[in-house]
Order: sequence, then structure tokens, then C-alpha cells
Amino acid sequence: MRPTILGILNVTPDSFSDGGRFTTAESAIEHGIRLKEEGADWIDVGGESTRPGAFSIYIDEELRRVMPVIEGLVKNNIAVSIDTSKPEVARQAIAAGAKMVNDVTGLANPEMVRICAESQTKVCIMHMRGNPRSMQSETHYDDLIGEISSELREKAENAQAHGILRENIILDPGLGFAKNADQNWELLRAIPKLKALGYPLMIGLSRKSFLGKLLNDAPPEQRITAGVTAQLEAVKLGANYIRTHDVKPFVDALKVLQALAQP
Repeated sequence: MRPTILGILNVTPDSFSDGGRFTTAESAIEHGIRLKEEGADWIDVGGESTRPGAFSIYIDEELRRVMPVIEGLVKNNIAVSIDTSKPEVARQAIAAGAKMVNDVTGLANPEMVRICAESQTKVCIMHMRGNPRSMQSETHYDDLIGEISSELREKAENAQAHGILRENIILDPGLGFAKNADQNWELLRAIPKLKALGYPLMIGLSRKSFLGKLLNDAPPEQRITAGVTAQLEAVKLGANYIRTHDVKPFVDALKVLQALAQP
């Protein structure tokens, strides 16, 4: 029942929930260690905001933000995922010890595919249309579940055709990325159908705006209980990986479910 947990560690000034919270590598590393102690299996390090409307940043700036943090976490024997769509950032992160690439563009760049195939890291292929600046204008689907399933399948098959092992592939339907609030709920209900693609499934809904909309426009820090509830339901429906800011509340809730499941 217990999913693999990715603790979110954004070293950005402008992420929607925790932007600017970790302004030094030391504070970010300390938080990553804390998330590990709370129960995270991986720490997902991101140096570029992908919130709606976000602008891309230069490679050098992204590397400046993430590399000291990755190096510090790896020295503490913590499994690191790099949240990036830039091949050069992924390459240097992998060289520093990152073992997973979490790409919101779904490996759209062929060079990213090559790097992941050569290094044989795990890859999370996420569904998104457009880019963070434009994605919320691209929410029209004639068949939401069918189209997303088809596009994820195509990306996974392309990855394998270019040398990425099937067992290294994780899929993510991309809640909030070119999806509106109603579509996010529909995707969550459709987890069993998405699992039918035959790959482990990651769900990232932590503190997202569709939860805030449900809660009368509650700000991110007031969406934790709602997020944990939705994450638990995602696990019940078959999600294998949960990406979350709120590791301890989620782990505590999982312990309750596991205790209740005992005969």
C-alpha cells in the first residue's frame, strides 16, 4: 500500500508554494535531510519554477541553484531526483549522483532522451501541452483520458525505442499542466485507467490551485489537509509515486490507513 514518496525541494525564488523559502544551499540541504527523516524516499530538487505563467531561466542560473544542493544531499546518502527539462542540467545532476530525471515536458528534447538512456537513470515522463507560460490556454480535450493516455503511451514507447529501459519509466498525468480544476479531478478518478498503460504512475497534486479553488480560494499553506486526503485516495486507486511538499502529514496519514488494514 505504501507508495514511493518524493519530497519536493524547490530552490527557486518564484515557485507557487515555497518560492524563496530556501535562499541558500545550506538551508535547502537541511530541508532535504528533514524531508528524508520524515519519510521521503527521494528528494526532488528543482531550480526553475513551472507554475502557470512562469518564465524559463538560463541554464547557468539553474545549475547555480541546484548543483550545490544535489551534491550536499548525495553526500548525505539521500536519493535525488532532478526536476528539470534542460538536458545539460540533467547531465550534470546525474554526474553529481542524481538517479532520477523528472521532466515536466515529457522528454520532449531528444538530447534529454539520449542522456537518460546512456545513464540508465529512472525517468518520470509527465504530460503537458505547451509550456508553463501557455499551458493554461491549452486545456481543450475532446477525450481527456483517452488523449492523455495516448500521448503518454507514445512518449514512453519513444523513450524505449531510443534506449530507455521500460523498468526505468514512470508516467505522470500532469495535474494542473494544461488541465483545469475539473479535469484534474477527472484525472484522479481515472487513475486505474492510466495504470492500464502498464507503467508506474506518479501523482503530483501537493498544494495545487485546484485544491485552493475547492476550499474557497485558500492559499497554498491552507491546502495541506485537502492535499493529503487526495493523495491517500490516489494511492488507494493505484498511484505508485506521490510527489509532495508535506511529507510528514502524508506519512502519518498512511500509517493510520495501514493500522486500520491490520486484521
